[in-house]
Amino acid sequence: MELVYPPVVALAKTMFRVLDNGIVVEGAEHIPSSGGAVLASNHSSYLDFIYCGFGAQPAKRLVRFMAKKQVFDHKISGPLMRGMRHIPVDRKAGAAAFNHAIDALRSGEIVGVFPEATISESFTIKALKSGAARMAVEAGVPLIPMAVWGPHRLWTKGRKKELTKRHIPVIIKIGEPIPVAAGATPEALTATLKQRLTVLLDEVQQEYPDKPAGPDDTWWLPAHLGGSAPLPPNSASAV
Repeated sequence: MELVYPPVVALAKTMFRVLDNGIVVEGAEHIPSSGGAVLASNHSSYLDFIYCGFGAQPAKRLVRFMAKKQVFDHKISGPLMRGMRHIPVDRKAGAAAFNHAIDALRSGEIVGVFPEATISESFTIKALKSGAARMAVEAGVPLIPMAVWGPHRLWTKGRKKELTKRHIPVIIKIGEPIPVAAGATPEALTATLKQRLTVLLDEVQQEYPDKPAGPDDTWWLPAHLGGSAPLPPNSASAV
C-alpha cells in the first residue's frame, strides 16, 4: 500500500496550482499503464524529478527515482524518499543501486533516471551515462525518453532558487519508447537515447511560450537559442 507517495503527489499538484505553472504534458500515452519501464529525462533543474513524476500521472503510474544517497540521509527528505520507495545511489557501491533498480523493473515498476548524472548548465544534452540503457537491457523493459523544460527557471545549479516565482510555464514531453531488441547493446541504446533526448529537448525549447524579459534575463536559454547559458563542453565555438 502506498502511504507516502499519494499525499506527496497531492501536495505537488497544489504547489503547481499556487504557482500557476501552466504545465503541459505531451506524449503521456507513451507511459505504459502497467509493467516495468525505464524513464530517462534530461536534467536542468533540482526540481526535475517532481515534474518528471507528474508526467506519469495521466497513466496513473508512480515513478521510483534513482537519487544520490545523501538525499536519503537527510533528516527531512530521507523519510519521504524511503516512503516513496525511491532508490538510493551510493557511487562507491553502485552495483547495489543497479540491482535494486532491476528488481523494481522486473516487479513492474517505472524507474526514473537522469542519465546525464548531473545538471547540464548549458541546458543542452550532455554526454550520457549508460546505466539507463543497461537497466533496460538487463530487465528487458522499454526505455522511455522524456524532456522537461521550465523548472530550471525556479531552481538550477549556480542560480539563486526562486521557488515562489509564479507563472513559469513548464513543458513535459514524453517520447516513444525505445524497444530493447534482442542483441541490443547498452552502447547502441545510449546513443539512440541521446539522439531522442536531443530532439525532444529542442522541441520543447522551441514550443516554450515565454521569452527572456530583457538582456539580464537570457541566462535560462541555451547559447544556440541566443541565451547566455554557458556553451556545452567541447563545443566547437567554445574553443
